[in-house]
Amino acid sequence: MINVALLGNPNVGKTTLYNALTGSNQYVGNWPGVTVDKKEGFLSKDIKIVDLPGIYAMDTFSNEEKVSKKFLEEGNVDLILNIVDASNLNRNLYLTTQLKEFNIPIILALNMIDVSESKGIVIDYKKLSEELNVEVIPIVAGKNEGIDKIEERLQKGNFAVPLDSDKYNFSSEKEAYAFIEKVLSISITKQEKKEATITEKMDKWVLHPVLAYPIFILLMALMFELTFSWVGQPISDLLDGFLNDILIPTVSNLLLNSSPWFKSLIVDGIISGVGGIIVLLPIILVLFMCITILEDSGYMARVAFMMDKLMRKMGLSGKAFIPMIIGFGCTVPAIMTARTLESEKDRKLTALLVPFMSCNARLPVYTVFAAVFFTSHRGLVVSSLYLLGIIVAFLLGILFKHTYFKKDEEPFMIEIPEYKMPKLSSIYKQTKDKAMSFLNKAATLIFAMSVVIWFLSNFNLHGMVNEVNDSILASIGGVIAPIFAPLGFGNWQSAVSLLSGLLAKESVLASMQVIFAGDLSVILPAHFTELSAYAFLVFILLYTPCISVIGTMKKEYGTKLTLFSIFFQLIIAWIAAFLVFNIGSLIF
Repeated sequence: MINVALLGNPNVGKTTLYNALTGSNQYVGNWPGVTVDKKEGFLSKDIKIVDLPGIYAMDTFSNEEKVSKKFLEEGNVDLILNIVDASNLNRNLYLTTQLKEFNIPIILALNMIDVSESKGIVIDYKKLSEELNVEVIPIVAGKNEGIDKIEERLQKGNFAVPLDSDKYNFSSEKEAYAFIEKVLSISITKQEKKEATITEKMDKWVLHPVLAYPIFILLMALMFELTFSWVGQPISDLLDGFLNDILIPTVSNLLLNSSPWFKSLIVDGIISGVGGIIVLLPIILVLFMCITILEDSGYMARVAFMMDKLMRKMGLSGKAFIPMIIGFGCTVPAIMTARTLESEKDRKLTALLVPFMSCNARLPVYTVFAAVFFTSHRGLVVSSLYLLGIIVAFLLGILFKHTYFKKDEEPFMIEIPEYKMPKLSSIYKQTKDKAMSFLNKAATLIFAMSVVIWFLSNFNLHGMVNEVNDSILASIGGVIAPIFAPLGFGNWQSAVSLLSGLLAKESVLASMQVIFAGDLSVILPAHFTELSAYAFLVFILLYTPCISVIGTMKKEYGTKLTLFSIFFQLIIAWIAAFLVFNIGSLIF
């Protein structure tokens, strides 16, 4: 077995190359932080490729550097496949000089040579190979150009062990960069560019010190309009009409002669509970598709760069904005992505703040409540919740910076990639994965929760009940409902729904579908006012995330920080909802 270690700086196309060589279905993003753990794949039955985390150096300051260095020292590596950005060799080759010290054969994959050529950079591959004493193969991984040459070379084998590793034991970083400058002066010539590249032209606007922020806000507004006004919501409304006007009446008629409890289980429990969640799938997918396009285009890396100054006020670097953005999709991978941050302080603080970014699982609840209580302003209401989550995280970050996490700040370093047109295959794959994940949750956890909620709302210790107020569920809800009375929603139905939300946030809505057993647009106004409905949504936004997030938090940071996060988020949610309802009552 030939063991190949795939290494390179973040965002140089490493994961794209890995996918091309192994046929892996690993997610490909266009900004740093995608590859966290090492991934393994096979080019053939006797060639294993290990995709190591993207790193800038082997200084072992970060977890990624420690993982990579340990693997090179202990992983029985036969070859290092070092991928570099051909348009930015000055910085990329610093890692290469450090890899030389391991005395392992190296193939240098010069990626994005099309970009380097557009910048007027002409590379003499032969001279570069001679100066570094490594094999050099030019590629364009995103267009699958040159991948066949790498495959052929790996299958050929017979990798020569270098005998000059001592030559690269530089006493300082300055000495290493002096050597790199010398190498590049011999192997590279620069021609005058005819005109600015597309990336340079766009960045004059996108990274403009003033215009960058209105552009960001405009893109976010466009994303919400697509989701709630133009595409997602209309399709969801069609599915909702099919569910309530066709499917439920049809099934009810088919079960007309069956037992009342069985008919209620199927119609009020399973179809209403699970179906009420599935009809919201178009909204979630449109929003996720928009985020994917922004990621793959290279824009998200620029957002992180833009936000560095703001994030510094929270005691974090702009790089922490990346897991925050991921948190809008799902909190679990967002917390895991926090591993890529350089310090333990940054990782823990980010993990505590990420749950305040409104994940997709909360979106079904927002959508239904906004449609019922804020029909003319549903997009504005939902976007205000997303904004509120950001503001709360920002204020808490400032608080933590001056209290619990009062430590020195870390330097910020991020790769700003070239813009590229997002691949339809990548968008399709990620959207499909999200849909399957959502449907899988609907078919398992939400299905089970719907059945449990139906049982508890239709039975007590003496048997089946005619009134839901006499059920086991009403008794449970009655115990905890007083906690929420000062927030404007002290009914037991809301309390029970919030309790079920600890398993999955979508279960809040599924539980309501089962408990109320009817059209929520008609029933909810009897239990909420516009103000209490918004306070309820604020609580949904901020309170303890689902059990999957809690499990991930415990795995990453231990029991102590996990318990702190659970109760801390509950308290913040209660205070925020209390303020919204009571201040709103004074104003309105």
